[in-house]
Amino acid sequence: MTSLIGFPAVVNEKAARVVAAGVVVITAATLATGALWVSAVLAIGFALRVAAGPRFSPLGRLAASVVAPRLGSPRLVSGAPKRFAQSVGLAFTAAATVALALGAPLVTTVLLAVLLVFAALEAFVGFCAGCFVFAQLIRVGVVSDDTCVECADITLRRREPAAA
Repeated sequence: MTSLIGFPAVVNEKAARVVAAGVVVITAATLATGALWVSAVLAIGFALRVAAGPRFSPLGRLAASVVAPRLGSPRLVSGAPKRFAQSVGLAFTAAATVALALGAPLVTTVLLAVLLVFAALEAFVGFCAGCFVFAQLIRVGVVSDDTCVECADITLRRREPAAA
């Protein structure tokens, strides 16, 4: 029997970018409407994705099962940096939720605005700041380099296959 908890070792980067786009839309709507309580919903989504990848996250399921397959062949990347990035998103949204509960809506707004910027970078530019930080943590020895060999050595990163 397989475990219900656990992040995939390999993920489709296209699905990850679709999730990031979903986070952009939800966060932008939250900031535009002032419905800052949605930070708790975002935090739950991040927690579900950190714990089990897209398995239990509605946004993750939509991205992995519906949208990403329509974007062509998957682009497989290591899951460890993506999980780290989801953990950073969880930290930001959890902190935003706690700040709101403590009566600091300005702090919540700032944290969500930062989240919006980095989610937009992932979604629209393909730059995963969490993945970048993860690679730097490997480089300086905070994270074991066998956690993600591809992350530790940029020359091992997969390239898009050349057209035949």
